[in-house]
Amino acid sequence: MNFDQIAALVVLVAVVGVLIHGKMRSDVVALTGAAVLLLLGVVRPVEVQGAFASPAVIALAGLFVIAYAIEISGLLGLLIRKATALSARLGARGIWLVLGMCGSLGGFLNNTPVVVLAAPVVRDMATSLHLSPKRFLMPLSHLSVMGGLLTLIGTSTNLLVNDMASNAGQPVFSLFEITPVGLVIAAAGAVYLYFVGARQLGRSVAADEAELARAKVAQEEAEAARVQAEKRRLRLPFGLPRLGEARNQSDGSGDAHLGDVALYGAADRPFQLRRALISLGVFVMVVAAAGLGLAPIAASAFAGAVALILLRVITPEEAYSGLRPDILLLIAGMVVVGTAIEVTGLAEAGAGRLIDVIRPFGPLAALIILYGVTLFATELLSNATVAVLITPIAVALAESLGVDPRPFLVGVMMAASAAFATPFGYQTNVLVFQMGGYSYMDFVKVGLPLNLVTWVAAMLAIPIFFPF
Repeated sequence: MNFDQIAALVVLVAVVGVLIHGKMRSDVVALTGAAVLLLLGVVRPVEVQGAFASPAVIALAGLFVIAYAIEISGLLGLLIRKATALSARLGARGIWLVLGMCGSLGGFLNNTPVVVLAAPVVRDMATSLHLSPKRFLMPLSHLSVMGGLLTLIGTSTNLLVNDMASNAGQPVFSLFEITPVGLVIAAAGAVYLYFVGARQLGRSVAADEAELARAKVAQEEAEAARVQAEKRRLRLPFGLPRLGEARNQSDGSGDAHLGDVALYGAADRPFQLRRALISLGVFVMVVAAAGLGLAPIAASAFAGAVALILLRVITPEEAYSGLRPDILLLIAGMVVVGTAIEVTGLAEAGAGRLIDVIRPFGPLAALIILYGVTLFATELLSNATVAVLITPIAVALAESLGVDPRPFLVGVMMAASAAFATPFGYQTNVLVFQMGGYSYMDFVKVGLPLNLVTWVAAMLAIPIFFPF
């Protein structure tokens, strides 16, 4: 190994180790790794610049602003309330209808505000029917995550894999190209949750009262502490209104921390018709432009965000509030780390070692193993980290086997998101973990089989829609 390869490997191991340790902010860790690689000359300034101006970062920035405009217009809360009213008379089936709607929204909107607004409603509906909220809150989180598999913009992971693959010379994915595979995985996961997973959780309200009370106290204490910390940090002229608009640290793209969700609270926003109509209209035009191939998703999302400011639907300050720079910087920093792995030849070397093991078994075995490695890594690391680390290996592996890299890239997209066995892998899991009073083993008991179900579904669907 040469100096650049050793340096890239040392930085990679250090970054992964600190992320697993979890005591330092993930964006700071990623940026530190990028800075070290730049100082050592492993990556060039132009490559670092390209990471911060990558299409994935631009697309996410625009989509965050648009989604925030929809959120503060009150439209999201209105949709959830209307769906709840329509399904209330159906009992438990009505709750599942609400969960399904939230999962569908996850294909187009950030799933964190969807779950934040829906979780208290689902909890109260379950309690009124004398059913345990535990049976529904975890499926709410899992279904919203699976909804992110339906489109290229459903999760930042999909955009990041698409961007990394493009950098490796692969053609970009269209907006709905992965939808058939995502539908198969989401359908299989939903069937498991409905018939098996939810039934393993609590069955009566009385049995959960003590746990829910403890969870409520813990959440209130976390919220109070976090609000005080934000008051000290955000010394802004307009003070506490500003605090109400503070964003949580992660949308599932970075590490989730227990107190982050406290800033959201459970408060809904009042419905504002003009804001809602224009925000929704701009969002539909962005999706249509990208889906029809009229413009790249980065260009259409950026234009949509700017249009919302020009139309005075949101102020520049509100747009900045919705940007979530911690997520964008995390992704940019990890792209630099991923670039170092690729340009130094580490990705090719790693793929070569995999090929030596699985060559006799063919590309399907390679896809199964790659999916499993990605799935396992996602339970330990952030989605963005895993996507950046695995995507170059996926491309090199496919090319070495002489097959199309596309099925491998789709496998990375699905596996990097569809990991359900821990409560801290996603921000939405953290929310329901607190609200439902779950134990860590509750997530393992339900999420581990769900991982296996979605893994099998992906291995059946990917070769059909993306042949080798």
